[in-house]
Amino acid sequence: MFVRFAEQNLHDALDDTPVVLIHGSRQCGKTTLAQMVGEKLQYHYLTFDDANQLDAAKSDPVGFVDNLPEKTILDEIQRVPEIFTSIKASVDKNRKPGRFILTGSANVLLLPKLSDSLAGRIEIIHLRPLSQAEIIGRQSSVLKNLFTRKTELSVKTTGYAKLGKGLIDLITSGGYPSALTRTTESRKMAWYRDFTNTLIQRDIQDIANIQHVSVLPKLLALCAGQTGRLFNVSDLASPFAISRPTIKEYVALLEQIFLIEQIQPWHNNRLSRLIKTPKMHLTDTGLACALLNVKAEDLQQDRNLLGQLLETYVYQELQKYAGWQDSNFDIYHFRNKDKVEVDFVLQDGQFITGMEVKASATIQLADFKGLIKLRDAVGTSFVKGVVFYDGDSILSFGDRLFAVPYGAFLASE
Repeated sequence: MFVRFAEQNLHDALDDTPVVLIHGSRQCGKTTLAQMVGEKLQYHYLTFDDANQLDAAKSDPVGFVDNLPEKTILDEIQRVPEIFTSIKASVDKNRKPGRFILTGSANVLLLPKLSDSLAGRIEIIHLRPLSQAEIIGRQSSVLKNLFTRKTELSVKTTGYAKLGKGLIDLITSGGYPSALTRTTESRKMAWYRDFTNTLIQRDIQDIANIQHVSVLPKLLALCAGQTGRLFNVSDLASPFAISRPTIKEYVALLEQIFLIEQIQPWHNNRLSRLIKTPKMHLTDTGLACALLNVKAEDLQQDRNLLGQLLETYVYQELQKYAGWQDSNFDIYHFRNKDKVEVDFVLQDGQFITGMEVKASATIQLADFKGLIKLRDAVGTSFVKGVVFYDGDSILSFGDRLFAVPYGAFLASE
């Protein structure tokens, strides 16, 4: 059983909110987390993967909800969006915190059939595949420090391991619990392929009627090849005899079932000539490698693809850490028309932290070009800038600028 650091978020939400929704892709651990907490707190569990429960809820949502115990887990709620109005009516009669734990393998708030958003009555926890911290059972003090407003890194500066091929292994393994239990790389890839096929054939059908279902596996593989790049719908549409608007709709569906996501561009009035195009990332690098049929030895030879997947890996790790913080962090990317860029801009209110991803084991001041431009533009709002690299030490490169080794991802508190 893996540690899930979102468990505390769930307990906190149940203490003061009537409905808590845990959403994320299938097999990322939503049901396990809900049942683990529910068992401690004596929740009744129902799943809409059960055809009888699904039919009962669809035919009489009011009666179905009225007959539920006061504390209930409803699993795979995206299969019956009609039930939300009945849940709202039940909660309005009894506003006691922690009445419902819902799980969803699609973003139910985007479903066209959703009858009510439960605004003001619901808290949403986005559960992602396992972070490296959850796999090894401890958080990194260095990464936690990046989510503070301290301008210094109050951690040890030496003694970190150079990961080398180990970094590539982290990328190709990904974070899905079931894949990680398999002992060989080929068996992990087989799991990811079966997972993708099942997901597209089943979950897409649950949320939308689309004409060209057969296009989706190839489209998802093309998205994997573009992970970490600026979103370009023309490149994605070119292999298909389908219009760009339709491809854009299909990409939105893949986002809705948490297989891809877009990171929006960061803007500031003090900077001009900014690129306003989002970047696209797969939600798991193990999934991306399986879609591209790329093993660790292949990734060692393809430095461009390694750079893309490494950026996606770091992005997902940052998103997971962001979800455990008390403050609300938004993550953007920054790039101007002169190709000066910062891979990630973490924003906490007016405070900004910038991060760059490098695959090399060496670092130089030129690698901080984008961070320096960002620091100079936002002034005192700039907390710190970090370039990740595969070294063994944390190094200072001037005012609020640091090089941080990937070995810090594995360092304990």
